[in-house]
Amino acid sequence: MSVGTKVSDWSTVDGPHRVRARAVALARAMIGTRIGNLQGDQEPVYRSVSCLPSQVLRRAAVQSADVLHLNWVGNEFMSVAEIGKICQPCVWTLHDMWAFCGSEHYAADDISARWRAPYTTSNRASNESGLDVSRWVWLRKKRAWQYPLQVVAPSQWLANCVRGSELMGGWPVSVVPNVLDTEQFQPWPKALARKLLGLPENKQLVLFGAIGGGTDPRKGWDLLQGALEALAAAHPNLECVVFGQSEPVHPPELGLPIHWLGRLNDDTTIALAYGAADVTVVPSRQENLPQTGTEAQACGCPVVAFNCTGLPDVVVHGETGYLARPYDVADLAHGICWVLEDIARHAALCAAARERAVRLWSPAVVVPQYLSIYQEAIDRWHKTYGQPVNK
Repeated sequence: MSVGTKVSDWSTVDGPHRVRARAVALARAMIGTRIGNLQGDQEPVYRSVSCLPSQVLRRAAVQSADVLHLNWVGNEFMSVAEIGKICQPCVWTLHDMWAFCGSEHYAADDISARWRAPYTTSNRASNESGLDVSRWVWLRKKRAWQYPLQVVAPSQWLANCVRGSELMGGWPVSVVPNVLDTEQFQPWPKALARKLLGLPENKQLVLFGAIGGGTDPRKGWDLLQGALEALAAAHPNLECVVFGQSEPVHPPELGLPIHWLGRLNDDTTIALAYGAADVTVVPSRQENLPQTGTEAQACGCPVVAFNCTGLPDVVVHGETGYLARPYDVADLAHGICWVLEDIARHAALCAAARERAVRLWSPAVVVPQYLSIYQEAIDRWHKTYGQPVNK
């Protein structure tokens, strides 16, 4: 079995070809982004059109593999046509909705969602202008993807989306969570973690983390702000910690202090942030299986989130944290208060969060599930084509 790295990632290329590989990857990504922007969204939507050939399938390591394992293939890593030309057992782990959508990596999940039915000229969103890039990408997928690949979804929500999609509804799908290094992400002594990060020792700290901080509306920073504003006056001991973003020029006024940790580039420092916090809040409007939620619990930090999309796979309501009514700021604030207000209950939540993380997301648990799925993919290929895996 061969598992390859992302060959478009210039940092994995050795020697004099490194600079060229980086330049090619950046140029491909730029071209793809510009084509995706022709959609003319009124709100920011991350897109991948995946139209440029990459020659990934011609590499010797790929051709000799018993099983290919795809993960995130956007930003012109592979083209739609190349995915359709895979001629060996393949497992595809989805990390967002792109595989069964058009060009969108995340889209609305409602009864009228385009990915539930063919993308037509009549079911386009009213706030979109310009070319219908999403429909163009979806039609290319429909034509190119004739052989169903073995799909893995890290959350029940994403698996149900796959089953309910027009494009991949008949494909085999399994639910396997993302693996988490529970030795790296484990509880730290709170006083030590706070000292190392320069955080106050005797405050209740609410942690929020996301790449880019509050710049992605899907991450729900605006909803957390509303909850913290509601809590500030009655809870003078409460403070907020944000990682993933440095302090903006005009920081929000929430009525309580905010500590901006900026980008944290190593797992040890990220684990320290979870260890320093009393509660981690994942106020996202839409998530698959967010790392901030799983990592926090592995570090013994309870999580408060909304009861939507993939978040119920992360938090057991009342046991490892609190699931608020979707997008209800008042209930989000109540959940934060509920986690923090009782010392004994907080300790029980911390212990249960750590125990569940090890039981569900550690390598010893997740890796055997993938080995079983790899074998299923091989067996299904042999049964369908009656021939050995290509070497």
